[in-house]
Amino acid sequence: MLSTLFAISWQPELRGIVVVLIAVVVLIGGTYLIVGSNLGARLGVLVVLAGFFGWMMTMGAIWWTYGIGLKGPEPSWKPAEPITIIRDAKSLVGAEVLQASVQNGSTPTETAANVASQLESEGWELLQESDPQRGQAVAASDAILQVKAEEFAAGEYLSIAVYDRGGERYPKINDSLDFVAFFHKPRYALVEIAPVVPQRTEPGRAPARPVIDKAQPHRYVYMIRDLGAKRRPAILITFGSAIIFFILCWLLHRRDLMLRENVSGERMPARA
Repeated sequence: MLSTLFAISWQPELRGIVVVLIAVVVLIGGTYLIVGSNLGARLGVLVVLAGFFGWMMTMGAIWWTYGIGLKGPEPSWKPAEPITIIRDAKSLVGAEVLQASVQNGSTPTETAANVASQLESEGWELLQESDPQRGQAVAASDAILQVKAEEFAAGEYLSIAVYDRGGERYPKINDSLDFVAFFHKPRYALVEIAPVVPQRTEPGRAPARPVIDKAQPHRYVYMIRDLGAKRRPAILITFGSAIIFFILCWLLHRRDLMLRENVSGERMPARA
């Protein structure tokens, strides 16, 4: 408990709390003072809260539409099942990457060429080096190899090729009319890496150009695309604020009806 308290500092924890409290007191409190002095304390609370949650509903809808504001997890590549790091070509079928087995060549380089040909024949698309999606997949595979699996260190391998498959959206009429395509098929990426020959580094000299070790087999990192939940906070804010807003509007409407009945009852004379 004490360690948690000591970990709290002025920047940014306490400062953020103070800023939010001041904003709430000044903006919402100032508005309530003006409205409450004209409509009364109880009615002023209902009016101010209705205006606040109506504004939150509108703001949440804008965040939801444009993908800005409070965001959830961004799309990213995650390790795929059942095997993420495939260490030989024969395991590609067991990892559900390929349907047909690959013929082993006389050298690891020839086997890798057979794998590349089989991948393209089964619908895997080879991404170009200029494609930004290739860089995202390589970065994700680096994190898996170096951080999670700790199989390689930086500079001990090269990312040779990146293959992509799946991810189609549906239902849609054609490529231009896809505004109702809310569903996606699973999308996979396969990053081919090759170990490099260990080289000696000398102080004061530029590192040597990495050379692929042709005696070692190529590895493959199999990943699946996690679409994330970028707009989930905005959706929850929009619907939550809308529910509270309409409840407050119903309470205000109910109050007006009761007030109208009371006023009309006072004006009508009582019968003897």
